[in-house]
Amino acid sequence: MAAHRILLIEDDPRLAGMLEEYLGKAGYHVVRAETGARGLALHASETVDAIVLDLMLPDMDGLDICRKVRDRSDTPILMLTARGDATDRVVGLEMGADDYLPKPFEPRELLARLRAILRRGRGGGGKSDVLRFGRLEIDRGSREARLDGAPRALTSYQFALLLGLAEHAGRVMSRDALMDLVKGEALEAFDRSIDVHVSRIRAVIEDDPKKPRRIITVRSAGYVFAKAQT
Repeated sequence: MAAHRILLIEDDPRLAGMLEEYLGKAGYHVVRAETGARGLALHASETVDAIVLDLMLPDMDGLDICRKVRDRSDTPILMLTARGDATDRVVGLEMGADDYLPKPFEPRELLARLRAILRRGRGGGGKSDVLRFGRLEIDRGSREARLDGAPRALTSYQFALLLGLAEHAGRVMSRDALMDLVKGEALEAFDRSIDVHVSRIRAVIEDDPKKPRRIITVRSAGYVFAKAQT
């Protein structure tokens, strides 16, 4: 089977060289670009299976590159960022990036995340009954959430809320938008806040509910369901 082709858009030659060598040893073929313009040109002219994109580039903002790529393609995107502001990560996810990795990082973590987004892919033909996010499965047909294959106890309303978040993975969902998604569900919506339900969902699907990685709070905006999960 042909090696996956990875477009690496990174202006730090030392980091780019290290990643090219590391990914090469893991069986990937890396195409490098040191500027956003060059990266976009390579993406337009060559077939690649995924993009590793640095947000801090000398000629263009990485978020603009992400948007331009997503306007014409479903190529999976893994963002690299040295910025500490979570807003950039959220905006990147909203623009269609599949995952983000803050610098500094371990190459093996980048490899694991890259493998995850390649396995999951994008696009596809039709709506599957089961949504899969790493170890988490959300089964529309049976209205059941499973972690590591084991069913997780959720009320009907909580499952509907989780499904609504998952179907909009990568997008920030306001509390009002979530209420609209589940307004046809049980009356418990009226006497308990969205925040309480999210807290209870986290208690059963997160590895550490105090440090959630699946349902992420966006201050003053709502919640975002992470596309990339382990």
